[in-house]
Amino acid sequence: MQPIARTIESIGRELERYGHVAIAVSGGIDSLTLAALAHRRLGPRAAMFHSLTASVPAEATRRTRELAATFAWDLRVIDARELAREDYLANPANRCFHCKQSLYAEIARHTDVQVLSGANADDLSEYRPGLDAAREAGARHPFVDLGIRKSTIRAIAREVGLEGIAEIPASPCLSSRVETGIRITPPLLARIEAAELAVRSHVEAKAVRCRVRAKGIVIEIEEAVLAVLDEARRGDIAQAVAEIFGQAPTFAPYRNGSAFLVAAPTSRR
Repeated sequence: MQPIARTIESIGRELERYGHVAIAVSGGIDSLTLAALAHRRLGPRAAMFHSLTASVPAEATRRTRELAATFAWDLRVIDARELAREDYLANPANRCFHCKQSLYAEIARHTDVQVLSGANADDLSEYRPGLDAAREAGARHPFVDLGIRKSTIRAIAREVGLEGIAEIPASPCLSSRVETGIRITPPLLARIEAAELAVRSHVEAKAVRCRVRAKGIVIEIEEAVLAVLDEARRGDIAQAVAEIFGQAPTFAPYRNGSAFLVAAPTSRR
């Protein structure tokens, strides 16, 4: 048996331990791969829950719906209601804790089976307050429990028929683009999403972020692409973003998590 096949079998045995599961599917590579594995192994004993709110990129929802239709997943679209929580809207450094707390509570309103997330072993090296919410809610992370990293998840995705999304870049919720302490609102999230779509219409890059900062709008693009972006295209991008936000942006190389201003300890699972 090939190494990747052995890994898939190990995940399958881990899933079998829970009998029936509810997968929290964000629309990213990790949770979609876990959903595919759960469906293959558990069939009707696996349900997928995707939250449809203003903080979720439309592309993530489209991707989730398409895969669910293709593979006949039991997909349940819910509203995690995080935008109804003042402790989320205030955008503290642990905003993700309040988001995941709300998500897991909403899933629990629909089912009492074991909730699973697509968090992977790499996530343990970053500040992930959502893992604290998962621990509080009793949610589990099969990839973390088995020590599986992002690179392996991409290989698994290719193996189980998800070639089209195996290399998609990480794309966390739209609220992650907003500098800590700046209030989250649905109209602001809509403008962020529109700005990123506008940027992508002018440049091919895996990583594009529209950061909303106290000092203004910053368009982050992966460094190699930004370095060769000529003045004409920068001007076109700046104009497109200015039409959305009413102000011209500055440019910076993409940096993961750069909207967070408060250093915090690494979350424990």
